[in-house]
Amino acid sequence: QVQLVESGGGLVQAGGSLRLSCAASGRTLNIYRMGWFRQGQAPGKEREFVAGIRWSDSALYYANSVKGRFTISRDYAKTTVYLQMNSLKAEDTAVYFCAADLTHGERYDNWGQGTQVTVSS
Repeated sequence: QVQLVESGGGLVQAGGSLRLSCAASGRTLNIYRMGWFRQGQAPGKEREFVAGIRWSDSALYYANSVKGRFTISRDYAKTTVYLQMNSLKAEDTAVYFCAADLTHGERYDNWGQGTQVTVSS
């Protein structure tokens, strides 16, 4: 397993930027991919995929709702993944979770505790 610790959340005005970080430790050599998910506070809101990066070739994946505004990247030396969020909107308000896949593509099976991002309009 890997341990994931997110940081960088907070309160920002609409149009502003934030950068989230996720530091991985433990069995990091087994990581196939890492990603960011989010879950809004509205009742019944499900956790949704935001962005992902594959470890082997750094292939990037984004939800349509964040393309062109969010950028996922990694620091190879620190086993840290970042999510740069620009042009934030009120609808981006959510708890953001970092996740790691050690199942070679089957599912994300390791999760961080989450960090709150609030965008005021």
